[in-house]
Amino acid sequence: MNPLLVLAENNFGDTRSGGLAGPMGLFVLLLLLIGTMLLIRNMNARLRRLPDKFPDAPAAPGADPGADPGADPEKKNE
Repeated sequence: MNPLLVLAENNFGDTRSGGLAGPMGLFVLLLLLIGTMLLIRNMNARLRRLPDKFPDAPAAPGADPGADPGADPEKKNE
């Protein structure tokens, strides 16, 4: 049989022979759960390695060294 016809065959519903919906669904669900657990572990490890406080960002070249880095330069002229 053509592999495409095998994939297109309806094995769900009233037929009991060869139905894989339950086992395949369980397999996919377990793979998703394992992948999620590994991602959570990786994110937690990366968060633990972050410093408690980040240093201030360096000022842009040509900026006023005494100016507030968060201030809007347009409002400075008012």
